[in-house]
Amino acid sequence: MSNGTQAIVFGGAGFIGTHLTTYLVSSQKYERVVSIDIGQPRAHVAGVEYLHHDVRETIDPNISNGSPADIFNLAAVHVTPGHPDGDYYYTNVLGAVNVCRFADEIGCKDIVFTSSISIYGPSEAALDEDATPRPVSAYGRSKFAAEKIHLLWQSGAPNRRLTIVRPAVIYGLYERGNFTRLSRMMQKKAFIYPGRTDTIKSCGYVKDLICSMSYMLARNEGVSIYNFCFERRHSISEICASFSRVAGYAQPQLTIPIWLMNLAVLPFEILQSVGLKTGINRERVRKLWFSTNILPKRLVANGFKFSYDMDASLAEWRRDSTLKDFD
Repeated sequence: MSNGTQAIVFGGAGFIGTHLTTYLVSSQKYERVVSIDIGQPRAHVAGVEYLHHDVRETIDPNISNGSPADIFNLAAVHVTPGHPDGDYYYTNVLGAVNVCRFADEIGCKDIVFTSSISIYGPSEAALDEDATPRPVSAYGRSKFAAEKIHLLWQSGAPNRRLTIVRPAVIYGLYERGNFTRLSRMMQKKAFIYPGRTDTIKSCGYVKDLICSMSYMLARNEGVSIYNFCFERRHSISEICASFSRVAGYAQPQLTIPIWLMNLAVLPFEILQSVGLKTGINRERVRKLWFSTNILPKRLVANGFKFSYDMDASLAEWRRDSTLKDFD
C-alpha cells in the first residue's frame, strides 16, 4: 500500500479523520501517523501525533522530518448549508493548492483525496463515475475544483499516485451530521417526510469507507477516482425503517407537502438571521427532498467487499457510541 514511512492526514481531527488515523495506527504500516487540523480531535487516538495548522496557510515541509510520507487530504469546509459561498472556495480550493505544494516539496508519491458526490449534483437517475459532473452548490463546485488541483499534482511526475474518493452520506461514531440528526428526530417522534418517502439517499458506513481507501490505493497505478456508498441504494423510508429495527424507534408516518414545510421553516430562518442557530432552513429541507442516487461502480468492479449492511452498521454504531451521538 505505502511508498512512505509515515502518513500525514490533513483534516485528521474530524469524524472521518479520526476513523482513518485509528486504522492507520492499527495497520502498523507507518512509523509515524500525523494529524494536521485546526479543530480539536473528535477522539484522541493513541499513537497519533496531533499538529495544529490551517491548510489555508503555507504548510512547512519540515513537518515531514525529511522522511517519505503518504498524504491523506480530508481537510474541508463541508457543512452545507451553513457557510458563505466564499468559505468553501477559500478552504477547499486554496487548501488543495497548499497540500499539493507541500506534497511536491517533500517528494510525496501518494495522495488520497476525499472529494464528494456533491460534484454530480442532485439526480433521480442513477449516476456512476462516468456521469458528467454538474455541481449546483459552492461546496460541490469547490470540491470539483480541488480534484483538478490534485490531478495537476499527479501529472507532475510519472511515479505519483492519486486516489480520489467521492463519498456519499457517511455515518458512524463521532459523525454529528445527517444521520445523527435523523436518529435524534426519530427518537423524539419528530421526523416528518418532506414531500415524499421514496427519495434515494446513497450512503455508507465510515469503517467501510476507510477500508475502501486502502483497498483502492493498493490497486492504483496512477489515477483512481471512485464513488463510495453502499451498492444497494436506500430510500429515506428504508433508512428510517432500519433505525426502527435497530433502535426501536417508531417508523415515521407523516408526509407533508414540500411547499408547506418550506413555509414552516421560515420562522427558524428568521431566528437564524438574528444570530440564533437552529440548523433548520429551506435548503436543508430541499436536500431531503432531492435524491442523491449514486452507484459505486468502480469500487465493485475492483472486487471490494463491504463488511456491513445498513442494519449491521447502525447496530455497531449504537453499540460503540459512548458520546451519545446515536441517540
